[in-house]
Amino acid sequence: MSARGLMVLGTSSHVGKSLLTAALCRIFAQQGYRVAPFKAQNMSLNSAVTPEGLEIGRAQALQAEAAGILPSVHMNPILLKPCSDSSSQVVVRGKIWDKLTASDYHLRRVDELISVVRESYQTLAEQNDVIILEGAGSPAEINLKKNDIVNMRMAEMADAACILVGDIDRGGVFASLLGTIELLDAQEQQRIFGVLINKFRGDVSLLMPGVRMIEEHIDKPCIGVVPYISHLALEEEDSVGLPVLGSNDGATWTPSTDAARPLRIAVIALPSFSNFTDFDALRAEPSVSLHLCRTAEELAHADILIVPGSKQTVDDLHWMRANGLDRALLHHARNGLVVGICGGMQILGEEIVDPLGMESAGSIKGLGLLAIHTTMQPQKTTRISSGRLAMTSLFGQPIASQRIHGYEIHIGETRYLDGAKPFAELERESSQSLRDGCIATNGRVFGSYLHGLFDDDSFRHAFISAARAFYALAPTTQLNNWRQQREESLDRLADTVRDSLDMTQIFSWVGLTYTPHNNDK
Repeated sequence: MSARGLMVLGTSSHVGKSLLTAALCRIFAQQGYRVAPFKAQNMSLNSAVTPEGLEIGRAQALQAEAAGILPSVHMNPILLKPCSDSSSQVVVRGKIWDKLTASDYHLRRVDELISVVRESYQTLAEQNDVIILEGAGSPAEINLKKNDIVNMRMAEMADAACILVGDIDRGGVFASLLGTIELLDAQEQQRIFGVLINKFRGDVSLLMPGVRMIEEHIDKPCIGVVPYISHLALEEEDSVGLPVLGSNDGATWTPSTDAARPLRIAVIALPSFSNFTDFDALRAEPSVSLHLCRTAEELAHADILIVPGSKQTVDDLHWMRANGLDRALLHHARNGLVVGICGGMQILGEEIVDPLGMESAGSIKGLGLLAIHTTMQPQKTTRISSGRLAMTSLFGQPIASQRIHGYEIHIGETRYLDGAKPFAELERESSQSLRDGCIATNGRVFGSYLHGLFDDDSFRHAFISAARAFYALAPTTQLNNWRQQREESLDRLADTVRDSLDMTQIFSWVGLTYTPHNNDK
């Protein structure tokens, strides 16, 4: 292994490890070093597809983007996708490996994967100058530590210098830093080179007495305090912290005759909601109010209802019916607009059949809004896709010819019933096109297998304009450039972290030289 390893550990989940790892990837890349992210094992319903058609955690794809490189399956060799509170689908190097309970995985199977982790890390290490490793949860989960392959065991394997991150926004940051280090073995404690405090709000001078005291207690330096960074167009990693309502305006919708009001989009927050980053670009649009909803009442006064992707499609359809969301959606569909993405499209179809029990054995009637029939298959389809819309109108409104882009992650195979019309024609290397999705004969309902469909500025803008025209709302005067916003957000994240931390010290820990920027402190 030639690359140096720098590892970002946290006192708990959601302290900001993923974004700090992305920031460090960008900073090292800006300094001219070959850098790649790595997370041995990730648990998330939010995933991405590599150019080779392999599935990895969404956070590692973002970190690769920050580093200016293509995502690789070696950046996240093990991905756990929860199927229930106690079991997960285990994806190894981008392909389904098994479906296991938590106890089976941690107590009996995890050691089988050590060699896979080591090989993937070595592959990256041979191609780069530095690897930024991300831990998971806390390295001090003493009940799981024996079989933990993503924190201190991985740090030792990579001979990595470790930074421990505490989240002051949660409160108790000094106790969490001290407690985490105290629960580590003496050898593991030596791998913690320093700590940092993340998500600080207020006057940092008031924090400094505590910083000095914690440095004395742990005998390690605090390399900086990173402020809370608002309005980043960068995704969170998983759905534990998923907001439920008011993603844009923090309020429920009320009747309005104002033609200039925002377009109201309700995304049904399914229990197994997957790839919720599909809607980040829509949420960022000034002319859109997007809510994530879990009750029928919250759907009231929406313009568009979206059924998103699902890890457990049949179970989520049962949940919709148990909570009256199916009736609310069908009522809305009589005159309103409905969209289904991936599993959401399957739910809008006539029937879902799962003969092999890949998710839920048996069959279930869908909502019947699209003339499609889905059969679950043992092999997962994972690929990056692009093509064109199969029609020249959307929601009954004429639109210019539209190219679309996205990625597929699904185990369902969908066939068209009589009278069905495809939503898009996707391109394949064989020069033959492949039909994707379906659009209802009334033009008000469509579905697609493509995740990331709304990330494309051209399609998203056409989607918003067509929907606003359908409801006789005023044309929008401002449309967002999502790609540019993401790039600016990555730069702002890196600039903030660079200005907040002792970068010279961090680079020295991996034996590399840091050249200060003109605006560095």
